[in-house]
Amino acid sequence: MSDTQLIEAVKAGVSTSVKDLIDSNADVNQQDEHGWTPLNWAAGRGDLETVKLLVSHGADIFKVGRDMRTPYMIALAAGRVEVVKFLRQAEDQYEGEKPGRPERKYCKAYKLRDLRQFSGWSENRINWKSVSSENGNHDRQDEIAASEVFNDEDVVFIHQDYTVTQSMWHNENVIFNSVRSDWLEFCRSALSFKVPDDLDLIGTVNLAEGAAAAS
Repeated sequence: MSDTQLIEAVKAGVSTSVKDLIDSNADVNQQDEHGWTPLNWAAGRGDLETVKLLVSHGADIFKVGRDMRTPYMIALAAGRVEVVKFLRQAEDQYEGEKPGRPERKYCKAYKLRDLRQFSGWSENRINWKSVSSENGNHDRQDEIAASEVFNDEDVVFIHQDYTVTQSMWHNENVIFNSVRSDWLEFCRSALSFKVPDDLDLIGTVNLAEGAAAAS
């Protein structure tokens, strides 16, 4: 039996061959020249039946190839919604040591007046950045800007950790970082702020592709 025969069957989408090979004790974690396993390939193809079969027979759901992507990441990049849902649940239910998913970087712009409706709102200047001149002194214009009072019409940014900045860059020019449960609830209910999860982004990509196909 070829060392990658199971991979070839998965790539070809021949489910009967996949089952037969598994029943014949083929290595479900065999890797090809790219380091991809049968599960990596099934996830990329969106073959939910084969994904479930492989996982039920011990396929490593966290195995990465040379591209350092797990089967979940591969399915996500390929827009395979049902496979993403299944693998995400499998990862969440895994009881052993597992790698964490990277924090999704995200921010959304609001007028400052909207945030000032929060009863616990306060304003600070944390990690404030200003441009320095060649002689090492702060530029006069930046000093003036740093001392100005914020206006209701100023645009600010709420980030994935619910801190607020004047800059669109996380942790730069922070004006609010008192992240408590009441602030989280205000953001969700009053501002409808929500960090999109992976499935939200898949939906956005699919809609964009559908619109492009229809035009």
